[in-house]
Amino acid sequence: MSPEPIAPRRDVGVIIVAAGSGTRAGATELKQFRWVAGKPMLLHSVLRFHARPDVAMVVCVLPRDVIGDPPPWLFQSDVERLLLSVGGRNRQESVSHGLQDLPSDINIVAVHDAARPLVTDDAIERVIAHARSGRCAIAAVPVVDTLKEVDSDGQIVRTVAREALWRAQTPQAFPLATLQRVHAEAKLAGVTTTDDAGLCERLGIPVFVVPGSERAMKVTDEADFARATALATWPG
Repeated sequence: MSPEPIAPRRDVGVIIVAAGSGTRAGATELKQFRWVAGKPMLLHSVLRFHARPDVAMVVCVLPRDVIGDPPPWLFQSDVERLLLSVGGRNRQESVSHGLQDLPSDINIVAVHDAARPLVTDDAIERVIAHARSGRCAIAAVPVVDTLKEVDSDGQIVRTVAREALWRAQTPQAFPLATLQRVHAEAKLAGVTTTDDAGLCERLGIPVFVVPGSERAMKVTDEADFARATALATWPG
């Protein structure tokens, strides 16, 4: 008789940042609630992370004015592994709120932007595997275009070497204690960065890149909705 398979540790907490106003998307409805590739943008990410047996809880950080009446489709997910948290004044504060609401048995935290609905399972697995080994990691893609630095008049100042440059994506994963520390230090110093990896960098904590995917584009403006829907059928 073969032994029963060992269930994975359910010790991963996921914070999905969905508290922005999404004004650049050009619609009255919040960008993260609009449909793309067959379902609401936020629901894509929630279902993707809930599909992992090691995820203990997904915390969706929502705007303050909708937290009391969230969209009903959000509860098509595993409601026993879903929490809603109130967004802050910026992305960094929203992540901090999500951190505070995670259960006490979490060891690893993955932070993901709702504006990237087509995140791949491979990217999620890679960053979580790094965090499980005690390291911080982000999904990213290498820069392939020639980069030009320009002045305020649009004149080229120089060509920037691209060989060591990557475009950061999400998810980004961290040991819980590390993410708590960098957020606490940033709050004390009054420092704000555009992503959680930046908070680690300022304290000299190593962060590694793992291959992301062009499929995991960030939906920013109106044209991106059609592009994301097209990319949903593209393997990556």
